Amino acid sequence: MKYRRFGGLDWRPSALGFGAMRLPIIGGDASRIDEPLAIRMIRHAIDNGVNYVDSAYGYHRGNSEVAVGKALRDGYRERVRLATKMPTYLVNSAADMDKYLDEQLGKLQTDHLDFYLLHGLNKDRWPRVRDAGVLEWAEKVKGEGKIRYLGFSFHDDCSLFHEILKDSEHFTLCQIQYNYMDEEYQAGTKGLKEAAAKGLAVVIMEPIKGGKLAVTPPQQVQSIWDEAKIKRKPAEWALRWVWNHPEVSVVLSGMSEMYQVEENLAYADRSGPNVMEPWELELISRVREAYRKLGFVGCTACRYCMPCPQGVEIPDILGLYNEYYMSGQSDEVKRKYPEKIKPEGRADKCVACGRCEEQCPQHLPIRRFMAEIPRVFPKPQ
Repeated sequence: MKYRRFGGLDWRPSALGFGAMRLPIIGGDASRIDEPLAIRMIRHAIDNGVNYVDSAYGYHRGNSEVAVGKALRDGYRERVRLATKMPTYLVNSAADMDKYLDEQLGKLQTDHLDFYLLHGLNKDRWPRVRDAGVLEWAEKVKGEGKIRYLGFSFHDDCSLFHEILKDSEHFTLCQIQYNYMDEEYQAGTKGLKEAAAKGLAVVIMEPIKGGKLAVTPPQQVQSIWDEAKIKRKPAEWALRWVWNHPEVSVVLSGMSEMYQVEENLAYADRSGPNVMEPWELELISRVREAYRKLGFVGCTACRYCMPCPQGVEIPDILGLYNEYYMSGQSDEVKRKYPEKIKPEGRADKCVACGRCEEQCPQHLPIRRFMAEIPRVFPKPQ
């Protein structure tokens, strides 16, 4: 395992961090984690050098922290730095902060968190929790030994990121979305460099854009990858690009199967800052442009939009919508729609209430997509 710098801390994190947002599930139900498999996967990663584990209050509808807590029994807790996140969307007072932190410590079966992040800060959540005294509260719980370091995860534009960093003395780390399709999206490269310059560790989420950059690519993209002097899977290209940035401290991967753990461990071993040659960077630049011409949809399948009040299967539908355009508008993908999406969960059930857009960290125009999809995927005759 390769290890990297972590801001101003005298500690070296593994290049690969285990993100617990996409643990293996049972029967397609995100709330039903396959705990025996998840525990084996997390422990296997730790046994092979991973020392950063990340969860959050809302992952797997509240059950991710429970599974992580079980995985870190039997001495594994002492081998990692553990991060989880305050559900800022539920917090309105210091009393709420205490309530959720204590609940999370119980779920994780630990008496302290190494890193506690304010989850998904945006233009609404940041002023609300700031004015509720979250920075002063964090100093209090640090003094009580419940958390060691404060951080934040971020989903908004770079101007707000800059505003939050005015309080950078309170934060040890930040977590941002970053991949080769998102250089200028949200915090982007500019935010990455600004945070690192202020001495913060930068943890990366969505390095393969919710798996979208790991799937078998459309022919227009595959033909570019085929030109590479060194053959790699699309997932390794995506991760390698992120690890190439020296400002990056940890790259999180949400792994759902053991083979993904094995592959990512191998990719991490081949990673490093500033190791990519000009021809590799040029190749990725061409892939980026090819995806954009195909109409790449930015859904990462985080499922924050779910459950939909009308039962619409938003992430699965957007996944097919994305696949349709990346495949060159294939009839084969069209046939998948009625096979994979039950009638009661299809896009025509959308009533445009907008709740999904309020929750979407990518700020996608989901209602517009849902209105367009019945035209793209007409009802079967």
